[in-house]
Amino acid sequence: MHIDEFSDLKSFEVTIDDHQIAEVRLNRPTAINAMNTDFWRELPAIINTLDNLGSVRVVILSAAGKHFTAGMDLQVFEGMTTEDNIEPARAAEQQRRWIMALQDVFSALEKSRMPVISAIQGACIGGGVDMICATDIRLCTSNAFFNIKETELGITADVGTLQRILHVMPSGLARELAYTSRNFAADEALKCGFVNNVYDSQEEMLNAAHQLARSIAKHSPMAVNGVKEMLNYSRDHSVADSLNHMATWQGGMLQNQDILEAMTAAKEKRVPSFDDLLPLTAAEGS
Repeated sequence: MHIDEFSDLKSFEVTIDDHQIAEVRLNRPTAINAMNTDFWRELPAIINTLDNLGSVRVVILSAAGKHFTAGMDLQVFEGMTTEDNIEPARAAEQQRRWIMALQDVFSALEKSRMPVISAIQGACIGGGVDMICATDIRLCTSNAFFNIKETELGITADVGTLQRILHVMPSGLARELAYTSRNFAADEALKCGFVNNVYDSQEEMLNAAHQLARSIAKHSPMAVNGVKEMLNYSRDHSVADSLNHMATWQGGMLQNQDILEAMTAAKEKRVPSFDDLLPLTAAEGS
């Protein structure tokens, strides 16, 4: 996908402002932004395209309408059906690969060089929780609620919630929510640290999301990228391994240019100006 193809999107709308902040908006409000086949195809293509540009500093993931998302569209489940005459082991292998492809859609948010802020209003159900767990920062409105719906539907949540949620809220609460499929509201999400802040309206939340994004975008994209890389790596590895990775990273990435610009700007009492990250080739961004 190229940036000029954003006008052809069916499930999303993408805008990039003068602060180099991209807003990726779920844009099927009449369907409660349910995740149909277009959604699963378009989201990773959008994120990879923005990441490949090198110029986008932060992504805001938002949604049009009263609700963030109702989760997986039923048409996607219909695509999972396997013909009766297919050998069981091969059918199981096919379904495993299909699930892994869905997992990769949300992992694209986590793997991108850009921090991703999710801005949630109303319902965030099922796959919506999978998705926002893969983002860096979560904001929501006071009427937002979250639900790990899969358990109630006879499914074990399989595209990221169970693997990531233990890192963004206490284990006991995460287990309760996953076992019961009960709603948990904005105030509870704030209290446990699942969201950073709660706002009275969608407009107020989006304004805050853009303000937060601008406060990130003004910093060196090399430094911000390094922070995201180290936080995610440290989550999945031991302290010793993470320190070793940090030392190796700094050995190659610690350069004088951005440090000098940050110090000079502070001395001159001005906003620093940092070069963008280099764009990625198709092979590097795949």
